[in-house]
Amino acid sequence: MVIKLRHYFITGLAVLLPVFLTGYIIFLIFNFAEALTGKYLNNYLLRNFNFFIPGLGLLLTIIIIVCIGFISSRFLGRKIFPFFESLFLRFPFVRQLYPSIKKIVSFFFSQDKKLFKQVVLVEYPRKGIWSVAFVTNESAPLVNKKLGGEYLNVFVPTSPTPLSGFFILVAKEEAVFVDMSIEDALKIIISGGVLNP
Repeated sequence: MVIKLRHYFITGLAVLLPVFLTGYIIFLIFNFAEALTGKYLNNYLLRNFNFFIPGLGLLLTIIIIVCIGFISSRFLGRKIFPFFESLFLRFPFVRQLYPSIKKIVSFFFSQDKKLFKQVVLVEYPRKGIWSVAFVTNESAPLVNKKLGGEYLNVFVPTSPTPLSGFFILVAKEEAVFVDMSIEDALKIIISGGVLNP
């Protein structure tokens, strides 16, 4: 009886926890957006017009993000943002934190689908041990000529943070190409092999 109750509890937790955490993160984002912009606007509307609009802060935050995205993707933004970024990097601790956070965000929100070309299995760090890796490009002709064959530039990510890892050169015939999406491979790596596609 106790074993069954324990099993039901763990199963219920496994079902509810992802739902709860997702809802909680959305709630935190909503509250943050409301506190950032909506609080001031709604206070103004309440004082002067006797009403307020729920979710106004979130809507305004989305509009601000879209505007910043528009400006930064134009010529003006490409000149202004790097300048402010260089000033921002002069603050203590910012230099250590900001570049890593920027890489993570850029990686997950990148619209460049050529970042990783193909999922492969390579024998790394030694023969007989296989790692899930990503082909980033074909090796330079100079490298192929020196090594005497066709080689691939391969990134072997570490678990659970796939942004860190090792760059290796692998002979094309030694790489095992896998019919798997980049997203599925990332799920395996981030979960430490717990999640299988």
